[in-house]
Amino acid sequence: MLLSNLLKKNSLQRPQVLTVDDKLMVLGCKDLKRRIVEAEMELTLAKSQGYLKSQVQQSGSSSGKKLLAVIGVYSGFGSRLRRNTFRGSMTSKGVTLQKLEERGIIVRFVIGRSPNRGDSLDHNIDEENRVRKDFLILDGHEEAQEELPKKAKFFFSTAIQTWDAEFYIKVDDNIDLNFDVLIELIKSRRGQDGAYIGCMKSGEVVSEEGKLWYEPEWWKFGDQKTYFRHAAGSIFILSKNLARYIDINSVSLKAYAHEDTSVGSWMMGLQATYIDDSRLCCSYSSQDKVCSLA
Repeated sequence: MLLSNLLKKNSLQRPQVLTVDDKLMVLGCKDLKRRIVEAEMELTLAKSQGYLKSQVQQSGSSSGKKLLAVIGVYSGFGSRLRRNTFRGSMTSKGVTLQKLEERGIIVRFVIGRSPNRGDSLDHNIDEENRVRKDFLILDGHEEAQEELPKKAKFFFSTAIQTWDAEFYIKVDDNIDLNFDVLIELIKSRRGQDGAYIGCMKSGEVVSEEGKLWYEPEWWKFGDQKTYFRHAAGSIFILSKNLARYIDINSVSLKAYAHEDTSVGSWMMGLQATYIDDSRLCCSYSSQDKVCSLA
């Protein structure tokens, strides 16, 4: 009876339900809850800035050296002459892929796969790459004019998963590129997270079908049909964390009719620093584009 009364009295004094704080107190982890909250806040901030290291393959270069930039030269199946012209322009300036890689610059022609996988188009690119070894082939991307806006997602995702660089640059294959000027430009922006560099402009959204630069979803851009500020033209530059953001969120990012406006729309919701550089502006002459960076 005595033992029974003692047990009953003790059980009445103890709380019937232990709270999380009570359990943490028993375990000697009073500050664990605070640490969990802080970790969740840090993770949320990291995601918002485009950092999620567990999803990124930090392979760097073959030497393990951190790179300055990866330059993706957009090309197509019918653009072999342009590629040879681009290569010839590099050679005439004493520029080679090896010399550029020694300076921390990777240059690759970027191309997808044929809608008819494994046909002569794919075979010819594979053979050219076997000889030249200067392609970044996007196996998951179908190479077609109407698919060009989606090419940016495949390029930035593939590039950042393959090479660890400070900047990722998109260039068209029909411009004459001065690598020395470009390298000095990006070197001046080192350490600047969120750098979105290009020839910045907005402009009218073309709503009439059949016209050049027609945008089928023109109605989304407001009553004035004006584009938001974005890097337009044949060359633009993203810092590492912006490229990583595209890689992480590529599935959910909306692509519009044109690549430059698509990328610009992805940058709008981020802490991106818009850098307008007139040297990246191109003028059009017949079929060629001439940039003052050249």
